[in-house]
Amino acid sequence: MLEFDCSREFDLAREEEFFAAVPESAGILLLEMREPHAHPHIVRTADLRRAAERLLRPPEPGSKRLNLRRVAARIRYRLTGSKFEQTLTLYHHARANFPDRYRDLLRLRPAALLKVNLRNEYPRCYVTRRLAADEGFYFGPFASRRAADAFSEGFLDLFKIRRCQIKIRRDPSFPGCIYSEMKMCLAPCFAGCTKQEYDAEVGRVLETLDTTGAALTAKFEREREAASEALDFERAAALHKRLEKVSEALRGLPDLARRVEDLDAVILQRATQEKTIIVFPLRAGILGEPCFLNFAELSSQPRSVEAILRERLEPQINTDKHRSNRGTEPETSTEAAADREATPAGWRVRYGLRAAPPELAEHLSLVARWFYSKPREGEILFREDDWPYRRILRACGRLLAPAAPPSGEAQKPSA
Repeated sequence: MLEFDCSREFDLAREEEFFAAVPESAGILLLEMREPHAHPHIVRTADLRRAAERLLRPPEPGSKRLNLRRVAARIRYRLTGSKFEQTLTLYHHARANFPDRYRDLLRLRPAALLKVNLRNEYPRCYVTRRLAADEGFYFGPFASRRAADAFSEGFLDLFKIRRCQIKIRRDPSFPGCIYSEMKMCLAPCFAGCTKQEYDAEVGRVLETLDTTGAALTAKFEREREAASEALDFERAAALHKRLEKVSEALRGLPDLARRVEDLDAVILQRATQEKTIIVFPLRAGILGEPCFLNFAELSSQPRSVEAILRERLEPQINTDKHRSNRGTEPETSTEAAADREATPAGWRVRYGLRAAPPELAEHLSLVARWFYSKPREGEILFREDDWPYRRILRACGRLLAPAAPPSGEAQKPSA
């Protein structure tokens, strides 16, 4: 947790000295009261001194502004070098001091996600803000529900799984919906497909989302090349059009959106200290304890920055975290493994979310709020097979580089 590292007692007899000691910097301010059981007051501000004066200076006559001058005992605060650090500090301390209403204080709303409910006999993909360990497949977060809906509409056009919310009874007399009439659904409602065919289509949806589209793109590229080699140019042209449609549907997919369990990244922010970067690790969607890289001090140490990052990141990441999801028994054949994974039981083993800490949805919301903000401060780098250490170091250099002068204010060469 980003703790408060400064504390000052409030004494009415020495208030001028008190206010002069509070820095004029951005941060989080916590006012503690004299009464032992009184709730503290917490604020985020761009100027700590101005916020303290607004709350503790003598009020103007007739003013209705909150004033805590007569009840405050001390202040505790932390300087913050970025909006992300400020938001995260506010979140941790608001949650600790106001467990019943910290979400309202931060206006914290669950992030928009795509969900495939794998417990349903005939799963469908839909947008939700509820995240639970219910063996479902969760993909996101998105900037908003509207953005998630827009992506899902184009994405689901590539497949033929159902979009209706009715209970599937496989009744041949059922008229079906408009998607079945347009041949955009396998129509399990009136037994338009077998259960195995529908399960195979759901498996393709899950695999495509799990690989952020790479599996489907690679499949069509292989089929197009095979058709070209067989001189079946008509089929190759049709596959090329399908490949363009896939690319169009995936073009609006943000980098942050991926399977929640695979959301591993580092968020880099400038700290208040000179030549210092804060590294916020994001593991399976949960923000971990930050790491401070003071390059002025690290330059004199025998270990490299990459070695320090490896020590902080790698022992705390389970590289086999999804092994339990894919099963522990050795596979006798690729076909047998594919058959098992194409069944609902296989989906839940491989893709189902079975553990969701209470803070997971909140951390996803905090990260999404920062990632989709404009302008966005700091940088994020995602972990694929390994942590991108060289790219992390280059990003640190960019963040520590002096800001370029505004357009039209470039320094003129001296005469």
